[in-house]
Amino acid sequence: MSSVPADAAQDRSERKAAVPPEMPRALGVLFRAVATLPLPVVHFLGAAAGRAALRLAAAERRRLAEHLRAAGYDDVRLARAAAAEAGKLLLEMIWLWQRPTEEVIKLVRSVDGEQIVAEASARGKGVIFLTPHLGCFEIAAQYAGALAPITVLYRSPRQRMLRAFARAGRQRGNVRLVEANTRGATALLGALRRGEWVGVLPDQVPARGEGEWAEFFGSPAFTMTLTTRLEQRTGAAVILCFCERLPRGKGYRIHLERPGPREAGESAARHLNRSLEALIRRRPEQYLWSYNRYKSPANVAPAERAERAEGA
Repeated sequence: MSSVPADAAQDRSERKAAVPPEMPRALGVLFRAVATLPLPVVHFLGAAAGRAALRLAAAERRRLAEHLRAAGYDDVRLARAAAAEAGKLLLEMIWLWQRPTEEVIKLVRSVDGEQIVAEASARGKGVIFLTPHLGCFEIAAQYAGALAPITVLYRSPRQRMLRAFARAGRQRGNVRLVEANTRGATALLGALRRGEWVGVLPDQVPARGEGEWAEFFGSPAFTMTLTTRLEQRTGAAVILCFCERLPRGKGYRIHLERPGPREAGESAARHLNRSLEALIRRRPEQYLWSYNRYKSPANVAPAERAERAEGA
């Protein structure tokens, strides 16, 4: 990734999400109010909301603690920091979706690893960006889309009233969203064959037939195999992307790097998870630990049953 061309940013400056009319009035007022605030205030309020949720939501508190312990973290201060960062994430999404694209991409203060992307793009076989639930993953596609066409695998929010709002906030300019299904995977394959960029949340739990069980921070997690198949079929370069949230609402720093080599006897899914683990351990408080990473998707046998079946 290189610096954003001024004319490209200007062309997208007014493209942003509008609060949909079907949204309840009180929620619509809240969303519009968030959009008027400076980012430091958004992050301050989000952190306060996250800490309050940690105290009030017992189920979420237990899940956060369980996931942190599985990763080797047993520190109350880290749990509080992670809750605060999760609150920032929620509020900043609402804010980012409603801000002009030119303003959003200017929030990226620096990019580490630009040369990696330049070299990968020069090969002409496309680039697969893996952006986990770490930091402000929402801004990654917007920044990339200001530089080149990018197709992003997307899962609609469960809340129907938020779907149009989220899609409008994410699909701007050169950013094309495709659903996380067979048609979406085909669209990603086509984009890579054209030498374009694609973006994927690699720690999102896939559906039946689209993943396999692999260790993630010491516990079995159903892990997507799509990115490995895309890499094998196209020869595309795989690049890890982490958008670090800077303190006091000062913006974001994007980190780009290639995954390390696979260990002997290691599956592709475990290699993916190990690469994500190393990335997350740099700023563990900015990972979305409350995400239910270890759930069994519909019609998928839990890890223990799957292991017994393989050994039979």
